[in-house]
Amino acid sequence: MSERANIVDLPLDPARARAHDGRPRDAHAPDRSGPQALRASPRDTLGRPMHDLRISVMDRCNFRCPYCMPRETFHEHYRFLKSSERLSFEEITRLTRLFVELGVRKVRLTGGEPLLRPNLSELVGELTTLDGVEDVALTTNGVLLAQHAAELKANGLHRITVSLDTLDPEIFKRMNGGFEELERVLQGIKAAQDAGLTPIKTNAVIERGVNDHTVLDMVEHFRGTGIIVRFIEYMDVGNRNDWSPQRVVPSRELLERIAQRWPLHPVEENYRGEVARRYAFDDGAGEIGFISSVSNPFCGDCSRARLSSEGKFYTCLFATDGVDLRGPLRAGASDDELRELIRSTWLGRGDRYSELRASLRSGEHPLRKIEMYYIGG
Repeated sequence: MSERANIVDLPLDPARARAHDGRPRDAHAPDRSGPQALRASPRDTLGRPMHDLRISVMDRCNFRCPYCMPRETFHEHYRFLKSSERLSFEEITRLTRLFVELGVRKVRLTGGEPLLRPNLSELVGELTTLDGVEDVALTTNGVLLAQHAAELKANGLHRITVSLDTLDPEIFKRMNGGFEELERVLQGIKAAQDAGLTPIKTNAVIERGVNDHTVLDMVEHFRGTGIIVRFIEYMDVGNRNDWSPQRVVPSRELLERIAQRWPLHPVEENYRGEVARRYAFDDGAGEIGFISSVSNPFCGDCSRARLSSEGKFYTCLFATDGVDLRGPLRAGASDDELRELIRSTWLGRGDRYSELRASLRSGEHPLRKIEMYYIGG
């Protein structure tokens, strides 16, 4: 039997790595459902609407993962933002409302580590009541999740994603910068499950020679629990994580490895622009996902806007600069003025870094990209 006999439609959808010709495509036809039905949604230069907003509420983190916030750089004397420099909950809510008026339907709170932000559940409560918001989710490293899961659910949080790169205690410690918190993370996942913050997803960044040999253990542990494991290709986000193509494990390789043990079949995407390719176990024991920004870029479907904790609007995870919204907001700009600033920024968007990665990295002067902890993953 062929190694590929255990999986249907093995390719991770080559159609997602489309060539761009600068023209709007039928694939991006607006969803006409929902209270405002994207009627005011701007399209960027490649015809992509704005549908998702990722909000970094905190630039600090209680881990020092080498691929995000290496300890050598982000040491105890590193200057993070002061409280007054971060957007207040009121400011975040106001800006989110304007993004929603321009087409955003899904909101995700990120960091740094968002649960380091005091009283975060209050912000969740504000965001979930905004007219037009269909989904509010949170990405966390899980260390503080057990003590906050119930209140987050009570304030309206819909879903949770936990960053968990491995279940091997020693490798876990190596990949988070030296912290022995694996048991607390697993307790947090259990608390989120008990609170009803489902479906729960775990995100694992896979690096060759570091944690790729622990992938099957991760799948086996969560199979049949209702928790969805997603594997993320190691990306060159920011400038400090010592990225190289040789350290990337292509999703196709992991998919084949997993399918040899547990037969899989592809699952339809939940919505247009979903970044993960989904595969379900043939025996009904749940599903897994793959986020393949390096080997199979999905720039053509990207509908995500990003708001940093101090109020800069970024149009790409690999952006080199953003547009300041905090300055005009605190200077007294009206909703119309702020909305137009957001709209005009999106209209001028042409980002597709992952599709152009090779050429953009080959220049004499590499791009100085914004660090991932700053604008969320």
